[in-house]
Order: sequence, then C-alpha cells, then structure tokens
Amino acid sequence: MSEPRTTSTVNTGRSRLSIVFIGLLGLLGMVYLLWPREPAVRSGALTEVAGEAVDGLRWEARSVEGRALVLGPTMGTTFTVVVAGRDADGEAVELPSDEAMAGLAEAIYAELEAVNDEMSTYRPESELSRFNRAGKGQAIAASAHLVEVMALAKAVSADSGGAFDVTVGPLVDAWGFGSKSDPSARRSLSADDLSVLDRLVGDEKLIVDVETQTLEKTVDELRVDLSAIAKGHGCDRVAAVLEAEGFRHYMVEVGGEVRARGRNHQDEPWRVGIERPTADAAGTRAVQSILPVTDAGVATSGDYRNYWEKDGVRYSHTIDPRTGRPITHRLASVTVVHAQSAAAADAWATALNVLGPKEGLALATREGLAAYFLIRTAEGFEAQSTPAYQELNP
Repeated sequence: MSEPRTTSTVNTGRSRLSIVFIGLLGLLGMVYLLWPREPAVRSGALTEVAGEAVDGLRWEARSVEGRALVLGPTMGTTFTVVVAGRDADGEAVELPSDEAMAGLAEAIYAELEAVNDEMSTYRPESELSRFNRAGKGQAIAASAHLVEVMALAKAVSADSGGAFDVTVGPLVDAWGFGSKSDPSARRSLSADDLSVLDRLVGDEKLIVDVETQTLEKTVDELRVDLSAIAKGHGCDRVAAVLEAEGFRHYMVEVGGEVRARGRNHQDEPWRVGIERPTADAAGTRAVQSILPVTDAGVATSGDYRNYWEKDGVRYSHTIDPRTGRPITHRLASVTVVHAQSAAAADAWATALNVLGPKEGLALATREGLAAYFLIRTAEGFEAQSTPAYQELNP
C-alpha cells in the first residue's frame, strides 16, 4: 500500500485566483466553487431560512457562458447548482429555456425544503424535532430519507470508533457553542460536569431499524442533531432531482459541501477550491489547493473559524464525543472526497477532524478514503493526504 503524502506550505497572503465564495458565507466556507457571477435573469419569491423569515430570494437562476446556475438560501446557509450545457454523451447542447429553468429551480428548492422538514432542528414540527421530543422506548415511524441518514451516521460512528456522533448536541451546548448558548457564561467543564452529560450522549442510545423504518431512543433526554451530515445529504437529494430531469453534467453545493457529476461547460472536471485555513491582514481568504472533481461528493471540516479563548486556552467548537472535550490537536481542516455520496463525505470529514492528523490519517488510509489534511505548523501549514486522494489529485 502507498504511504500518505506530506507537503508543506507557508501562508504567503492572498491568492491570484479570481474566486467567488458561495459556501458558508464566512462561517466556515472551507470549500468553494470557481465561477463568475453574472446579473440575475429571473428569481423566485421570498421564503424562510432556519425557521425564521428573512429578506431574500427563494432562488435565482442565471445562464452564463454555457452553463446554467441556480442559487438561493437553505438550511441557514446557501445552495448553488451549476448545470453544464452538455448532454449525456458530453456533447454541447443548448441550455434549458427560462421556463424550464424556473421549473428546475422550484424543484430544487422544494427538495431542499423537504430535507429541512425532515431534519431541521430549527423547525419544531420537523420529523427530527418530533423525534427529539419523544420519550424513550417508543419506536417512532420515520421517512425513508431520515432513516437512511440516521443509519449512515451510525455506520460512520462505528467505523470511526465513535468519533462521529449525532447525539453530541448537549456537549456542544455545554461548551458554549450551541445556538442558544450564552457566550458570557462559557467555562471549562469539570469531570463531574462531563459525567452528568455522558448520560445524555452516545450513539449506542440511538436505535435505527431500517427494516421497520423506525427510530428509538433509550434515554428520554437524547437529542439528535444532523447538522454534520444534512448538508451533504441535501447535495445528494438535489443531485437525484437533476438526474431525474436527465442532467448528467452538474455540480451541487450546499453550505460548502459538494456533489458533482460529469464535466463542466469547458469539458473539464469540475474544480473545487480548498481554502487555506487563515486570512491575511485584510481578511482575504486564499486557495490552498484546487481539486478536480468528477462523479463524487466533497466535504470539508475544520475548527479554525469557530472557537473561543479563556485564560490563554483555545476551545474549539469541534467536540470529541469520546472524551466530551473540545479537540486540541493541530489539524486545521480535512477534506474528504467520497465516490458514493456527499453525505458520507460530510460525516467522514467530521469524524477525521475529531480524530486529528495522526489517528485520522491512519484510519482514512486503512478505509481507503480520499482525504486531504491541513495541519498547523510554526511556519504555516503542512498538507498530508491519503493514497486514494493522491490518485484523484496527483
């Protein structure tokens, strides 16, 4: 088996590439696409994001130099869909008409709304919110999609030794990173604090029955949060919509996670930029690496934009479910490319980020995962990657 590859980079400032960030809009934004913005040619109506009404378009659609773009808000972030003007055989064809693009945009938005209705913790009547309110010992009927995502979450949890855990929410809240946490009350948790929280957290307390399509918890207080996998799943759902409409050359991005198929309008692999986990004095973000992507899902997880410090100690928002504490290793970000789905890439990126550069790289190599690690050094960042990643980006 090939050995993982290591390279070094020094943070030398801004990139010369002309890029538009359409990932997490400053929250994480670690994966972004390379394409020029053009004036909007048609748009939808107002809607809601993360359960709260906001001023904004439900969707916008544009036609730009051989490709059609659809973008808008979803899941508290944004989505972008790029469809190349190519048929199933790769031959250049005319882009869909305005009417057809409007219909496609509505179908895409509706599918993402369905994901929210199933998996959002911001919507009180979503399937997930209802499950979280249910008591222990109740087999709750769930949609096929929710069961599928829950089953994938448990599989990645098992394969990663518990590094991925969708029940970790109470720990995230307790460490001051929850949506309703009071920043002024942040403090380091004691062993006694963690012992109490341990009774509320744990993948083993979540039962997923694929055959009966039911979910069950073994403690009343168990709460599931799918934010580390739902955006990738959203990419997969939109990809299914595009496939059903006959498109075979497209890229889907939801909150920084990506699903791509075929080639772009220039008959080249789609390009995904991996952000350097820092910014210059002006706040400009730069590209660390450009990844050519065809027929795969891509996701990045990192801790460098969401943390707090107290008494000289840095507390990351990434919590290790195995210890109940924020991670302390030098890994800044990890990107995973997964041939089957963006949801799997999303979950695995989170797991490897928890595990860190040594344990994570070793596990990713054993599992045959295509993974790219950026590790903090005194001079900047060191890049390490698995053999599977090197095959994609030699």
